Amino acid sequence: MQRLMIADSSDIVRTVGKRILTELGFLVVEASNSLEAVTRCRTDLPALLIVDAAMDGALDLITSVRAMPNGKSVRIFYCVIEADLKKMMVGKRAGADDFLLKPFDRKILTSVFARLAQAA
Repeated sequence: MQRLMIADSSDIVRTVGKRILTELGFLVVEASNSLEAVTRCRTDLPALLIVDAAMDGALDLITSVRAMPNGKSVRIFYCVIEADLKKMMVGKRAGADDFLLKPFDRKILTSVFARLAQAA
């Protein structure tokens, strides 16, 4: 079972995401802020990481994970509210692999993560 972390300051986003992604077969861990996420990543690095772009320290979180041993192997999804090319490029430069548009729902998460769950 692949470990996936959702780093988002919204309890609702984390709860909904966890429910959907757990059903897809992921072991989901939550972090409500970037400091908590970095601490949890140091203890047990996830295979996948969803980072909310609006969360304080989001870019620092991505950079910190990339600097960790095996941090380059983590697939990082940067969540943005709109397809803002400038914000997306900043996330990409920090080390994000891919992007998710918020608000996400079951259809979006299933289309993106179902194939990743099956690949594990």
